[in-house]
Amino acid sequence: MVSTAFSEDGARAALRFAHPKGNILTREIVAGLRAACEDLSRAPRLKLITLVSDGPDFCFGASVPEHAPGEIEHALPEMHELVRELLALPAPTAAVVRGRCLGGGFELALACDLIMAATGSTFGLPEIALGVLPPVASVLLPVKMGYARAARAALTGAPQPVDEWVQAGLITLTAPPDLIDAAVDHWYARHLAPHSAAALRHTAIALRLDVHDAVERLLPRIERLYLADVMSTEDAAEGVRAFVDKRPPRWKDS
Repeated sequence: MVSTAFSEDGARAALRFAHPKGNILTREIVAGLRAACEDLSRAPRLKLITLVSDGPDFCFGASVPEHAPGEIEHALPEMHELVRELLALPAPTAAVVRGRCLGGGFELALACDLIMAATGSTFGLPEIALGVLPPVASVLLPVKMGYARAARAALTGAPQPVDEWVQAGLITLTAPPDLIDAAVDHWYARHLAPHSAAALRHTAIALRLDVHDAVERLLPRIERLYLADVMSTEDAAEGVRAFVDKRPPRWKDS
């Protein structure tokens, strides 16, 4: 379900995750990604780490059933630790996205230095439709794109096509779905391969300082808000029940 593959010269690694139908981020998948990040943290000669997934869609997001009481208290902190570990990897990182990139999947992509996407892909934060909020995106989107764009994405929950994110400067390159892997290879060969792995590592560390500071300062506060306040509302529980029951939610606005 989670695997790591290295290039022949050892300069690249692909961190791959897979889960039937939409690569949902279950606690098991998150644990596998965290273990893989720990292994990659001991590979300082890497020049690029790509985060990839199987199938036509990058990720539908976190497991909704695991947002129920008794689960979310564990699942949310584990996801946040994974984000910290992605930000600590010793090389530039890039999420390679096809299809839908939603919720927690979008948050993982935001934790990477770069996002490279297939044409036709979409990015969105549907948590608002479940009566909750996107904690990691609430930190990373304002840092990377500014408050106004972040507010639009998080408050509406509407998925936006890749072209809008390209215009916003979030996407490094696009290519047709069947050519995106070759496009990433070409971009790497032109822009990163000629450089020192040590220089790339330290440049990535330097560039992430602002993101690191925001994560360490704000994410614990948002995590507490989520677990103590959001999850105590009737609407958060209703959002999960409605999703599981496959029906529209009946909000009580409380």
